[in-house]
Amino acid sequence: MATKINGVQGLKDIVGKHLGYSSWHLITQGQINAFAEATGDHQWIHVDPEKAKTGPFGRTVAHGYLTLSLIPVLLPELLVVSGVTMGVNYGANKVRFPAPVPSGSNVRLGAVITSVTEISGGVQSAIDVTIEVEGSSKPSLAAQVLFNYYLSPTPL
Repeated sequence: MATKINGVQGLKDIVGKHLGYSSWHLITQGQINAFAEATGDHQWIHVDPEKAKTGPFGRTVAHGYLTLSLIPVLLPELLVVSGVTMGVNYGANKVRFPAPVPSGSNVRLGAVITSVTEISGGVQSAIDVTIEVEGSSKPSLAAQVLFNYYLSPTPL
């Protein structure tokens, strides 16, 4: 269930609080193939199930950047911010992919807001996120993502 925040003060009030976990999301071969088409990354460990059976992971695995791209899909299950005119993805810090995401596995996202900093026209929140594969002891993604929340219709 999403933590519903109203405005900048609401964000500041939850700094350091773990927001919980998203629901599980199935990573399919079709999703991996579509990502390969969109990015042009057709490496066999992603798109060739037969060859991947004899590879290092025993089956195909999701692209690291596919895993990263799940953040804006899964994070709204944990955090909804109102009382601002706009929120934008500003970037990411120290993105790591410590473990693969095998095709056919379930993943979920966990998150902690680590800081809220004043910027021109609003605030920037830093959110530590992890994406884990069901049954795995090691996260598949660890990153800090940055979101800017603006208080006016046009960022200054």
